Formats: sequence, structure tokens, C-alpha cells
Amino acid sequence: MPTSKFEAATRAGFAARGIMYILIGYLALKSGNSRGNGGALEYLNSGNGKILLAGMAIGFLAYGLWRISEAALDSAGQGSDRKGMAKRGAGLLSGLIHLGLAFYAARLASGGGGGGSDGAEKGAAAALSLPGGQTLLTVAAIILLVGGIYQFVNAAKLGFLRHLDQRAAREAWVRWAGRLGYAARGLVFLVMAYFLLNAARGDNAQRAGGTGDALGSLPPSVQTFVAAGLLLFGLFSLVEARFRRIAPPEWAT
Repeated sequence: MPTSKFEAATRAGFAARGIMYILIGYLALKSGNSRGNGGALEYLNSGNGKILLAGMAIGFLAYGLWRISEAALDSAGQGSDRKGMAKRGAGLLSGLIHLGLAFYAARLASGGGGGGSDGAEKGAAAALSLPGGQTLLTVAAIILLVGGIYQFVNAAKLGFLRHLDQRAAREAWVRWAGRLGYAARGLVFLVMAYFLLNAARGDNAQRAGGTGDALGSLPPSVQTFVAAGLLLFGLFSLVEARFRRIAPPEWAT
């Protein structure tokens, strides 16, 4: 059972991430509609879905803060060498993305408008408007590239199991859901990194793209495989919501 409010909220974040990826995969498999993170949240933006969105906003917020603090404090023991800093950089980027998802889910739940499908373009445009914006986008693309490679390594070596309670880690279906899910997510990250690098090189935010754009750019057969993998990653995230070992940062205890 969760030992703190922060841990409980972070577990809700894993659950929120799971629901989002299940929706992304489901919608792509059902109709070939490649929606990204924002599009999946918009799908819930009606009726009782708004209540779920409000809960997901809280979960995304806690998850984002946890990933950022984990990267800043190195609570996962990644180290300060090049490999460790790359992993921590990927964690920091993930945390920032989930803070953005928290804001967007809260906005939808409170009756705000949509328009989140072009979030990657808006983020790239904001970066390019800053001094050294192209360099910032290039660094972000490299972080995404490293993150994508890490997803494949995690899938191949089953590294994700070390974070789970042994009751879940021993289940074959959990292993395969995680393995296929991380592989699919890795491919999406690589395509997104390619988009972001093109945006940086061309100084053109419209070349950036999120999860939905990455899915939509794939051949139909590959898109089906990746969509199924993302759905499985969502299921694995729900397993993490219950069985992941979480050490709350000192400021949250």
C-alpha cells in the first residue's frame, strides 16, 4: 500500500499514463486515427470523462515532479557520467512533458478548449523563439534519440522488471507487455527525435511532431504493430501503478 500521499499520487500518475497509452493504441487500431497524447486526453473530454481527466491531471503532476526530482537528485543512482547524465536528461524531459500533460488535462476537465494535438509544434516554436533555439531543439532531439535507444535496451534486457515487486515481475504476460510496449515506445521516440532534428535544422517548428504524428508517418502494417505495442505499454503502466517500487523524494516525505 502507498506509504505517503506523494507515493499514492505518483501511482495515480502511472495509471494516468497507462490510460493515455491504452487510448492512443486503441484509437489507432480501431480506426487508424493516430492521435497523440493530447488527442487521447481530448477523447475523454465529455461527461464522466472530465472527472477522470481531473484525476489524471493530479497523477500527471505528481509523476512529473517525481521524474524531475529523480533526475535532479539522482535518487535512482544513474550517476554523473555521460550515460548516467543522458538517462537523467531523459527523465527530466519526461517530467516536463508530464507537467504539460497535467496542465492540459486540468484545462480540459475545467471546461477549457482543446487544440493539444499540435503540442510538439507549439513547443518547438516556443524553443525557436528563444536565443539559441535551434541548439535547444537539437539537444532535445538528442535526448529523445537516447531515450528511444534506451527503450529498446530496456525491452531487450527486461530492465524494467527490476523496478517491480516480484509478484508482478514473475508473470510472463507482464514481461511481454513491458517488452513489446517499450519496443513500440522506443520506435515512436526515434521518429519524434528525427522530426525534432529536422525542425532544428530547418528552423521550422512545423517539422516537429508528437506521438500521433510519429504513428501516422509509419507504414500501415508497422503502425498496427506499434499501436498494439503502445496499448500493451499502457497495460504495463497500470501494472506499475500497483506494483512499482517508488521511493518518494525527501521533500515529499
